[in-house]
Amino acid sequence: MASLWKKLRARRLAGKKFVLDQGFQMELTIPTHFRCPISLDLMKDPVTLSTGITYDRESIEKWIRDGNQTCPVTNQVLTNFDQTPNHMIRRMIQDWCVENRAHGIERIPTPRTPITSLDIMEICSKMMDSASEGDEKRFLDLVGRINAWAKESEQNNSLIKDNGLGYVLAASFEAFSSLSFEKHEDVLKEIMLMLTWMSPLGVEGRSKLGSTQSLRCMTRFLSCDDMFLKRSCVQTLKELLSTDQAHVNTLIDIDGIPEALINLINISVKRSSFAVIYHIISTKNGHNKLSSRFLELGVVGLSLEALVDTDKGLSEMALGVLDRVSDLKEGRERLHKHALSVPLLVKKMLRVSSLATDFCVSMLWKLSFNGDESILVEALHVGAFQKLLLMLQVNCVEETKVKATDMLKMMNQYKNKLDCFDSGHYKYLRKSN
Repeated sequence: MASLWKKLRARRLAGKKFVLDQGFQMELTIPTHFRCPISLDLMKDPVTLSTGITYDRESIEKWIRDGNQTCPVTNQVLTNFDQTPNHMIRRMIQDWCVENRAHGIERIPTPRTPITSLDIMEICSKMMDSASEGDEKRFLDLVGRINAWAKESEQNNSLIKDNGLGYVLAASFEAFSSLSFEKHEDVLKEIMLMLTWMSPLGVEGRSKLGSTQSLRCMTRFLSCDDMFLKRSCVQTLKELLSTDQAHVNTLIDIDGIPEALINLINISVKRSSFAVIYHIISTKNGHNKLSSRFLELGVVGLSLEALVDTDKGLSEMALGVLDRVSDLKEGRERLHKHALSVPLLVKKMLRVSSLATDFCVSMLWKLSFNGDESILVEALHVGAFQKLLLMLQVNCVEETKVKATDMLKMMNQYKNKLDCFDSGHYKYLRKSN
């Protein structure tokens, strides 16, 4: 820390050069007390901490956001993070800029007064009133003020998120969607786009978005032409279903949800869409009602195509969907018919994550007990035997080990059909049995 500070101090003492119209250079030194000790640049919005040291607001806010709890100069632990505007230094900097205007120095503007929690709470209260009254124009004006604040600084952005705006937006979304989707479509779109910025939402906010009116509205947006809006909706649905699967029971009764999700996968909104499908068919009601429909829409082929991608999260969700639909006879048949199914499942074992490996073993196990020995023979050809043996020696869930052992025993029956079957592997199998 000391050596770093010496280097920064050496840089701070160095002057800056500006080229004049005549084509020669002159060295113009910025006064030391006008430069931020962190960035070493001319301060635009000087603020003073409790330690008495003045910094540029943007630099010290980033320092604090990064988890630092000490004063960068004195290394003292900060008893509070209050930042008091240093108006005297700011005016001195502005006067210095005016005096050196001929050298290309522009006068720094007077910074705006930072917003406070009270400002945000006041706006939130007005937004709730506007939503309950169905006053779309007033609500959008308030949203515009919030967006303007958020663009001013990261500190404003964080303050807005921490003061309950997420719940206000969720409650407003439910209120406007309950009144009339057609009449309030514009404000509902604006709210949905902002909700992505508010993620993750609290329990109360998710309960508002999980209502029948809210979910019906989001389902309609999934089929709109606005790609950003589609992404916002499916990401919100993913958050809702991943935190509380009770919302699935409401969602599955809304017409068009399977078609909308499959369409999103086709236009490359894949990870969140697969996650929503996975959470839907992971529940008993969702599995019974919609698994067959997802199969009809080609979810098996789309999931296998997604496995070609090396993205970990996408692979896990696509494998999860395949594992759930393979509980159905129709799902196993469709998976068996696809030429890439067994090679891809074996390839993904022990390469993506433990969760992905569990899904792969589970599917191969289900296919193996489907009565077709060609699955086992093909799996042996592409190296499943070696991977299954390795799984017995590493840490994995007990259920997966049991299934791996079952498949090894079945593969033993077809050892003479493959030239690549290693006798050493066979001895290890006999010993493990």
